[in-house]
Amino acid sequence: MELDRVSLLRLAWTAPIVPIVLALLPFPFLGFFRRLVKEFAVRGKLKGSTRFTVPQRYFLHFYIMAVILTTCLLISTWSYAYAEMTPLSSEPRSYSTITSQLIGGSNTFSFKVWQTVFLLLLLEIQAVRRLHETLNVFHYGPSARLHIMGYFTGFFFYVMAPLTLASPCIKEVVNFLRAQIAEFIVKGKDKMPDLRIDPPGLVNPLLSLGWCQWVGAAIFFLGWVHQFRCHSILGSLRKNKGADEYIIPYGDWFKYVSCPHFFAEIVIYVGILVASGGYDITVWLLLIFVAANLSFAAADTHRWYKQKFEDYPRTRRAIIPFIY
Repeated sequence: MELDRVSLLRLAWTAPIVPIVLALLPFPFLGFFRRLVKEFAVRGKLKGSTRFTVPQRYFLHFYIMAVILTTCLLISTWSYAYAEMTPLSSEPRSYSTITSQLIGGSNTFSFKVWQTVFLLLLLEIQAVRRLHETLNVFHYGPSARLHIMGYFTGFFFYVMAPLTLASPCIKEVVNFLRAQIAEFIVKGKDKMPDLRIDPPGLVNPLLSLGWCQWVGAAIFFLGWVHQFRCHSILGSLRKNKGADEYIIPYGDWFKYVSCPHFFAEIVIYVGILVASGGYDITVWLLLIFVAANLSFAAADTHRWYKQKFEDYPRTRRAIIPFIY
């Protein structure tokens, strides 16, 4: 059976996930995978050797790529949805009219397209904030290093994440863009129809999506707000930019875990999963990748804190409050 582009895109996600899933299995012969994933997950102050590492400030590359790619996909998909899923008419389009086009449920293609716009919008909000934090909040010290394979894995993740969310309609969006470019080339700028934008037509279909999308958005913003707070706390601990100094962080979810920013990241992707409806295996793999990678890193960070600080709060867990 011949695979189309979407199928290949979905299969591509399996490559980095397989060793992580295997690493979680409790069989002795899988110890190699455990060590491999742990090596990729270790970063920052935990990275003792500088062999095969890059500065942790290279995280910036992830978020630049994520913002560029997500923005392009978001604008393209939103344009396609606006032009093809809610065509303009001479009469104003009411909220109820747009809702009636979407009540067919998640099986209708129109719903999937607007859901894709919704998911890409959430990812854009996350990527832009992470880019801002990397530039203006975090001050990485000289010892903050990242394994080179972890760097490439992270870069791959931030390329595949927006492509994964866009995959349900990416083929149609590409064909739409090709048609628009071809029309522009044939007709020229002067003969192209005037661009008319109906603001309600851009927004109302998003407001008409189902309860899954809005529950998912609520979960997303719960994690988003707390991650922003925790990152602000961590950033404020470095009084001297570039200095190798570590202080016990307090405040917000640090009351419960050593790595609340990691826990918040998992909550963010749980929100994206819920907003997607939970039917797409590739979004599940997205969440599994995030949870596995950050859980390994959180466990080592928690252990490091307890070894370094004698007065470290003993009630804190590593990443999941009261559990782990």
